[in-house]
Amino acid sequence: MSQHQNCPCKEECALQAALESIGGKWKMRILCSLSANGASRYNELLHNVKGISNTMLSQTLREMEQDQLIIRKEYLEVPVRVEYDLTDRARKLQPILLDLVRWNMEDEKG
Repeated sequence: MSQHQNCPCKEECALQAALESIGGKWKMRILCSLSANGASRYNELLHNVKGISNTMLSQTLREMEQDQLIIRKEYLEVPVRVEYDLTDRARKLQPILLDLVRWNMEDEKG
């Protein structure tokens, strides 16, 4: 796409919507943790995603669930056990994210 053309999506840009669903400080880190470790409980995520607060983890998980990136599974046990895992939609991101990593590494070699 030429630098001088407007986005073909006009007012509803699919690329912008995609970036918003994975953007922010914590979403990528949560996606990486779930990708590397599989289904995880809340406290496991809190431990694996360094620096995130309880409030921010809870809020980000809710947003990611709304964006259909993660699934929250509640097991009817005593006490109740809750696990978070990637959806198929999020798993489709993995090759794209690996391509971004390779792209960045090539750029650093310069």
